[in-house]
Amino acid sequence: MQRRYITVDVFTDRAFGGNPLGVVLDAGGLSTEQMQAVAREFNYSETTFVLPPTDSANDAQVRIFTVNREIPFAGHPNVGTAFVLATLAAKPPARLLFEEGAGLVPVEIVTEQGKVVSTEFTAPQPLKRMSQLPVEQAAACLSLSAGEVKTDRHAPQIISVGLSFLAVEVASREALRRARPDAAAFAKTFPCDGSDAVYFYTRDVPASEKPCELQARMFHPGASGLSEDPATGSATAAAAALLADLDDLKDGELRLKIGQGVDMGRPSLLLTRVRKQNGAVASIHVGGSSVKMMEGTFRLDGKES
Repeated sequence: MQRRYITVDVFTDRAFGGNPLGVVLDAGGLSTEQMQAVAREFNYSETTFVLPPTDSANDAQVRIFTVNREIPFAGHPNVGTAFVLATLAAKPPARLLFEEGAGLVPVEIVTEQGKVVSTEFTAPQPLKRMSQLPVEQAAACLSLSAGEVKTDRHAPQIISVGLSFLAVEVASREALRRARPDAAAFAKTFPCDGSDAVYFYTRDVPASEKPCELQARMFHPGASGLSEDPATGSATAAAAALLADLDDLKDGELRLKIGQGVDMGRPSLLLTRVRKQNGAVASIHVGGSSVKMMEGTFRLDGKES
């Protein structure tokens, strides 16, 4: 059986920017082991597999695989998969609802003159603030000194809205650029509260990188050692929720434009908004543009007829 796939670059409006994603459209009948093998073959940070929903009220079941494992939720896979499905529709829907391991994920579709221009997911879970880590330990994971980690707003902390990350604020754009993952420090730190990755950001954004209010990077285990992700929607959602939780805003929305991937040559723009009600975070949203890159088919010889 031939399986269709489309690849997209997510959180960008131009080819070869953002975060690549493989979307397998005809995933029914594939085993978990086969999906994992296909994800390794694509060798992207994530690959999604679109299946019929278990509840007809929803639009699809979406399974998400890194090169190493299946994960319950991720950001750029939702933005990119929704973009692919919406562009394939005769008339783009206003909204898609995906079944995922972390729960139901709504994705809003933004169109202009009948063309899909962006998609925005709502995080499936509320913000969870878990273990705080020593500054020295977090800094070591990034090959930085403890003095280059800021703690005036929050200590290094594991946070999640469906997938866990260690969130760290660094003091300067220069420190963000200079950071490198340290394998020994990672091995001492992770896994922790379900996390194996560090999302770190700075408020020190130069005029040349405006209108972004933050610049961020993310290190995680890849196919062969530690790797960097050019755009991490799930971590961005958790970080935006954390910052909104710390903000004095009682009611309304905190909006942030966050850049990522700049230092690895794949600039990405993630648009966040966190709605607060009575001083508490009520909903968390991250969106952006996607660009279609490739499409084709594959067959798992010897495994399918």
